[in-house]
Amino acid sequence: MPNVVVYYTDACPYCKMVKAFLDRRGVEYRTINVGRDHQAAREMIERSGQYGVPVTMVDGEVIIGYDATRLAELFGRDLGTDEIDVLIVGAGPAGLTAGVYCARKGLRTQLVAATIGGQALETWAIENYMGYRMIKGEELMQKFEEQVRTQDVRLELDTVTTVERDQDRFRASTAGGRTFTASSVVIASGKHPRKLGVEGEQKFIGRGLSVCATCDGPLFKDKRVAVVGGGNMAVQMAIELAGVARRVELVVRSELKADQANLERLAQRTNVNVLKGYEVAGLHGEGFLSGMTIRERATGKEILLELDGVFAEIGWTPNTEFLGNLLDLDAEKRIIVDKNCHTSLPGVYAAGDVTNINSDQIIIAAGEGAKAALEAYAWVSQH
Repeated sequence: MPNVVVYYTDACPYCKMVKAFLDRRGVEYRTINVGRDHQAAREMIERSGQYGVPVTMVDGEVIIGYDATRLAELFGRDLGTDEIDVLIVGAGPAGLTAGVYCARKGLRTQLVAATIGGQALETWAIENYMGYRMIKGEELMQKFEEQVRTQDVRLELDTVTTVERDQDRFRASTAGGRTFTASSVVIASGKHPRKLGVEGEQKFIGRGLSVCATCDGPLFKDKRVAVVGGGNMAVQMAIELAGVARRVELVVRSELKADQANLERLAQRTNVNVLKGYEVAGLHGEGFLSGMTIRERATGKEILLELDGVFAEIGWTPNTEFLGNLLDLDAEKRIIVDKNCHTSLPGVYAAGDVTNINSDQIIIAAGEGAKAALEAYAWVSQH
């Protein structure tokens, strides 16, 4: 057996995916929590050149992130075709809710997602979800997952790469080599972070530039970091990083657009400096990121910030690339749905942030997931 080591942090969803992949194949491995063991974190960075998790070492080979393709090459693919009633793509608030509703209707339900919790995991403090005065996004999604686990729902951590119509059914393939054939499909694939679009961005991903403070924040203890963005999630990210990092620069294009409760909490953090009216002009460093140039939009004046890390939170893009031309999308690549979550293709429904429904809120996504599940049930019952 190969010598396998997985470096992880507690809240990192991609770390859980790597471990689930190895567990499913019976691969023995050792885990090291670099969020708690700072000496181990330094060793991981030296060995991998990465300021991000997960990092998997297989007999000395370094695998960055959840690389399903490489892991499948090393440990084998899950081959074969599974026949089900409803395939749900995505496991955020919409997908998890849809799973519960489908299972309660007695449908053979398969849920496939790259992460459990989706975009909600990045929400540090939720104060507008009914039943909770305040709860962390990670904790709320854990409660969602716990409820799904009580139902007869098969949950697979994998990435759907294609969905195609196969006569009167639908066929989906995954990065891990699985194929699912279903009578109906619910797309709840959510969104992924938008890129900064500056020179050096790709070079520094995992080497000081991150889009997941939940995953990588613990690695920046007592360091100087920046958060780029001015919405609720950016402000929440700055607040939480302020409890880890020595100093946080919050870079905002215009004005802060967060809720008043988040702004009040931000004002209490003495190690957060807000820079309004600036945009990112460039990232700098040799092996690792060491600085970021920001440009004042009004004057064009540039400032070099010496930093150890940068966290980008400038918006999200719908995860619809895997659909090809299967469904009608709007100009922003969101799935067009009607009031009952119907897409342009009968038998396929969509819910959550991936659709053109306004307001990206957890409570709305959950409600739309329930609607989509009930519509899928009606379709399966009729066909």
